[in-house]
Amino acid sequence: MFKIDTDNLILRDMMPEDEAYFVAMSQDTKYQRFYNESDCDPDKYKKLTKLFIEQSNESPRHSFQLAIEDKNSGEFIGTVCLRLESDFQASIGCGLLKKRQGSGLMQEAAIALADFGFRELNVHRLYAETISKNAAAIKLCESLGMQKEGHFREHRFFKNQWWDTVVFSVLHTEWVKA
Repeated sequence: MFKIDTDNLILRDMMPEDEAYFVAMSQDTKYQRFYNESDCDPDKYKKLTKLFIEQSNESPRHSFQLAIEDKNSGEFIGTVCLRLESDFQASIGCGLLKKRQGSGLMQEAAIALADFGFRELNVHRLYAETISKNAAAIKLCESLGMQKEGHFREHRFFKNQWWDTVVFSVLHTEWVKA
């Protein structure tokens, strides 16, 4: 099993027993703010759990969709992912239980996974795309040293409205582990 230890967290491959926690996280109204209704269907998250477990067995591995576990309690508190793409690029994404938000734990998880990508997987460019109104995600990107490189007006349509998206990135040569 793949695992990264940090001061407060264990980032590890998803397991079948994570499914209920992952589904519950997706059903929180705060989590759902920036997702299409169909993207928050509980059955979709059950299927995603199975997919992430299957992807952990691929060789070579192209996706690191990891559970975030509190090191002290052993509790599932969220997910963080790194998806490898062509030309040594990768995207990063995350989700955290509402009760654990604002604690700095997502930054700790994202730094650890980004560092793994740059140091172990030779990623050249790491990027993230988010809804422009997702202040927490933008703050996280900035804390990782990412620069805003694009703003796409009315780029996504869901919840009966158009949403702008923004893209942030950091290059391997710019990476400084915070």
